[in-house]
Amino acid sequence: MRKPRLLVLITLAEPGGAQESVSLLLPALAESFDITLAAHGSGPLSESARQAGVPFVELRHVQRPIDPWRDLLGLIELFRLCRRLRPDIVHAHSSKAGALGRLAAALAGVPILVFTVHGWAFGAYGGLQGRCYLWLERWLSRLTTSVVCVAAAVRELGLTARACDPGQSVVIHNAVDVTSFAPIRRRSDPPRIISVGRFAFPKDFSTLASALARIQPDYRAVLVGDGPDLPQVRAALGRQGLAPRVELLGARRDVHDLLAASDVFVLSSRSEGFPVSILEAMAAGLPVVASDVGGVAEAVVDGETGLIVPAGDAAALAGALERLLEDPGLRRRFGERGRERARRLFDVETFRVAHLELYRRELERRGLPVSAAAESGEWRSWAPEISSLATERVQQARTTRR
Repeated sequence: MRKPRLLVLITLAEPGGAQESVSLLLPALAESFDITLAAHGSGPLSESARQAGVPFVELRHVQRPIDPWRDLLGLIELFRLCRRLRPDIVHAHSSKAGALGRLAAALAGVPILVFTVHGWAFGAYGGLQGRCYLWLERWLSRLTTSVVCVAAAVRELGLTARACDPGQSVVIHNAVDVTSFAPIRRRSDPPRIISVGRFAFPKDFSTLASALARIQPDYRAVLVGDGPDLPQVRAALGRQGLAPRVELLGARRDVHDLLAASDVFVLSSRSEGFPVSILEAMAAGLPVVASDVGGVAEAVVDGETGLIVPAGDAAALAGALERLLEDPGLRRRFGERGRERARRLFDVETFRVAHLELYRRELERRGLPVSAAAESGEWRSWAPEISSLATERVQQARTTRR
């Protein structure tokens, strides 16, 4: 029996949470599927594909900015790729690849279309732009076999907006390989704050800069990432006299080491799905301060593993950071509880098996070939635990928000 054919699409191969999730999936998928990965650019994701032995197709026309002519070329490019590979499943990640990929796959006659929502575009943007994104998602949902939501809050937003329906959508939280992060006792003097993310909306580094300027206790901070808003953030830090305290490191591949050398993790955002950067910080044993958006409260338990503040509130963000900077014991307790929570609820193995179970179910519904690993019952043995964990996480998120 041949392996099922799987085509995984994502807009960009650059560093990011969605890309990290795909990287974590590749080794497990490569064992059971004839898999191909496609993305624009040749960033770290292409190297992850090479290490997993997965063919990587570098897309020419599928890019983040909206451009009608280039998007049409991207649609044609993906249609031709589907016709050439003839996958049983197309699994698309991120908004642009999710839209063009699902349409191209439907036109090419691919039987199973899966879309992972790392954050609804209509939830991040207001006005006419947001309404257009919502209309597009409602229309594309008719073509989609399964919608994977990375958080219960993301699924609830999609159901409320009629961008997906209950029978079509599932929650599979993002995950992290906890074992790759060594817990280290930190004795930084002064304490060190770290933030990791792309310098672009919906990340809100401007509010973070304003919060850092309000903090009274001594500290040092490193901001890791790149993006179009980096020059504005650099200018804001200079105006507020923060250059001696705050270092802009740009895009880095040693984030594990940077987390290990830090004391507090902070993520200021206007919109999120379920940030992988927060899971990585928890796995590294760091207390987390983050905006109360998307599924953040499903990862961070306010007052137990970190502190959650209103989005865009520089004063509240500064107050939460000050509380942790002034209390080493609190930082340690939050960090230890966060690492244990990441290990128990968001480790990579359950994440992988949940995807394999989803694929198996959809393949069997259509009488398509299923790999030997799936038929052996190995995936099924995980199903009750996956269901239990998903229920527990939804209940925890609702309790936290109340």
